[in-house]
Amino acid sequence: MSTFTLDYWQDDGWFIGRLREVPGCFSQGETLAELESNIAEVYKLLQADEDMPVPPSAMTKLLQLAA
Repeated sequence: MSTFTLDYWQDDGWFIGRLREVPGCFSQGETLAELESNIAEVYKLLQADEDMPVPPSAMTKLLQLAA
């Protein structure tokens, strides 16, 4: 089990949050408890995606994006 920092705030009655240590891990919920449950699910999905092997036919390309 790992410990993460949940940054959260309210917007239009919803709790919005992100895991500070996990880029791209955002979620929302009507209550803080629902946000915690939802963000845990997002974290699990992101971990499953990272474990997905890259096919041998995959190609690589560098992208320059404006900040």
